[in-house]
Amino acid sequence: MTTLDRTREVFANDRFATTQSGIEITAVGAHEAECTMHVDERHCNARGATMGGALFTLADFAAAIAANSDDIESGDLHWVSLDATIHYLSPAITGTSLRASCSALKSGRATALYQTIIESLDNGKRIAIVETTMIRV
Repeated sequence: MTTLDRTREVFANDRFATTQSGIEITAVGAHEAECTMHVDERHCNARGATMGGALFTLADFAAAIAANSDDIESGDLHWVSLDATIHYLSPAITGTSLRASCSALKSGRATALYQTIIESLDNGKRIAIVETTMIRV
């Protein structure tokens, strides 16, 4: 089983991200992860743009995978979000495919800082940037 397959297996239990939101894990590496999400009606607000919470879910899921990348084989996930700041840059409309690329800016023994960039796969436009502080529990 590949690391990517094992990651998908372990994080399949995150049903809000995988089942409800339709997020797919497309890559994982040492303190890095990439996820995609195809925006449909369930992700949109009253204006027809992607709801901020859907974007945040995409970024939070990618950060959780990146932070726990060292623990994938064992399945013992020790890193959770402590806080996060999201900067919305551009709207994403229904039908858009998004990619969240997350990597560590600093990874320590007890805390870590990750940055996730969400961009449109359709036109390369940056949709949001998220900085997440993780804590080991």
